[in-house]
Amino acid sequence: MVFTLASFVAVTALVAFISWLKTRGTDETSQDGYFLGGRSLTGIVIFGSLMMTNLSAEQLVGRNGQGYAAGITAMGWETMCPVALTLMALFFVPRYFKLGITTIPEFLENRYDRATRVLVSFIFLVAYIVTMLPLVLYAGSVAMERIFNVTDLVGGNRFLAITIMCVALGVIGGIYAIFGGLKAVAVSDSLNGVIFIIGAVVIVPILAFIILGEGSLITGVQRMISDAPPEHLNAIKSWDAQAPEIPWPMIILGCSINHISYYCTNQSIMQRVLGAKNLKEAQKGALLSGLALVFCPLFLVMPGIIQRIRDGGVLTDFDMAYPTLVHDILPTPVLGFFAAVMFGAILSSFNSVLNSSMTLFTLDILPVISKKERTAQQEITIAKRFGIVLCLASIVIAPFLMYLPAGISTFLNQMWGYYGVPVLAVAMMGMLNKNIPNFAPKLTIIVHIIVYGVLMNTVPLHFLYFEVTAFVVDIVLLWACSKLKPRETPYELPNLEVVDMTPWKYRIPVVVMTFAILAAIYITFSPLGVG
Repeated sequence: MVFTLASFVAVTALVAFISWLKTRGTDETSQDGYFLGGRSLTGIVIFGSLMMTNLSAEQLVGRNGQGYAAGITAMGWETMCPVALTLMALFFVPRYFKLGITTIPEFLENRYDRATRVLVSFIFLVAYIVTMLPLVLYAGSVAMERIFNVTDLVGGNRFLAITIMCVALGVIGGIYAIFGGLKAVAVSDSLNGVIFIIGAVVIVPILAFIILGEGSLITGVQRMISDAPPEHLNAIKSWDAQAPEIPWPMIILGCSINHISYYCTNQSIMQRVLGAKNLKEAQKGALLSGLALVFCPLFLVMPGIIQRIRDGGVLTDFDMAYPTLVHDILPTPVLGFFAAVMFGAILSSFNSVLNSSMTLFTLDILPVISKKERTAQQEITIAKRFGIVLCLASIVIAPFLMYLPAGISTFLNQMWGYYGVPVLAVAMMGMLNKNIPNFAPKLTIIVHIIVYGVLMNTVPLHFLYFEVTAFVVDIVLLWACSKLKPRETPYELPNLEVVDMTPWKYRIPVVVMTFAILAAIYITFSPLGVG
């Protein structure tokens, strides 16, 4: 335990020191400097930050938990990410960059009105506080508690152990995001990304296969194919499959809509891309992330399947599958390093959502609450104080998520259907249809929440069907508003020339390569392959 703790502290301290070294010259007294890293982020930094924001503890723990319970079908939640990231790079980002925005609601104000901006900012803030921030803390705490055996140290009280870890992670994560600004978050994300690749992407899957094969990597792969329940290696499920499985019609329709809304209109994701120095670097970071995410099944689903083979499927809390596997297969000298991997992943998502919440409150909500004129430094001070409040609220809520019946990943995706999907409809249609009037987005968001909520609680189908249905209702309603009461003056997207708009020259080859690999993976895990 002492060696594990020492190696964990050493790796974590090294990342913190390098992050400080790389960001100490950043001007954080301006809005762009604090909230967007001075619009200086390169494609590689954006790639690392996007990867670490998405591949956090809730993904490692939750997605592998879904793999344990439902098998390879869970990969649909990640393998459809390239669809969203391609649209982000080629459709959404060029339009956002023309306006030089800092927040997504800022675009909605330009397209519609101030009330739309405030409404969407408020919705995202509530969602971040109630779901995303506590969920990241809880998922990370589950993994860290298992690695360090905290439950045993506190006399077998798991709730107390989870609470202790939530406090520790929340405080340290808050220090990064509140006092470092976006650039500190992005740089630490990139450094943690290197450690993440070594630990979670390379060491854990390889060791898991070797142990499953009793010393042979190839035998381990063969045993997974032969010993896993047959349905666990088939990604193509029946149309009426229930969560955590994904019905085959929803692999593309449902997962894609869910991911496009998550990546293209979610402030905690888009803020990394909006901090790019130019369009080329933004597209490079987004498309390289899409290419990398194609391979997520290797470390986000298969370890869960391997644990299912190892224990025979005895776990009732399948979110414990990945932490248990890690604890069982990693030698003691490596556990501390892996704890640092998990810690970096936790900090990445927590920091990203916290930084975005502070941005939304300070730039979108605060001017409505108070009309007082403030300097940029005063706004940053308020943002930091608000961040402290968010940290405390998240720490209080997080431990109670251990009582979720459906698992953390399913819960997060269900909740996203309420608030993320209608924002996508409003933003996308606002770009495509110049005649949608200003009242339409408010009406659409209200109708969406009602339709989705009614379907969720009355129809016994997978929730992705309800996300798609509600999204179609959104599109039709916005179109109808544009026909029945069109905007007096058709909207024209201005180009404020804030950044260089030259696109990345390799964008099309990378997209083609990504989708070719994606098709090959689904053929492999279907009745045509090993499924």
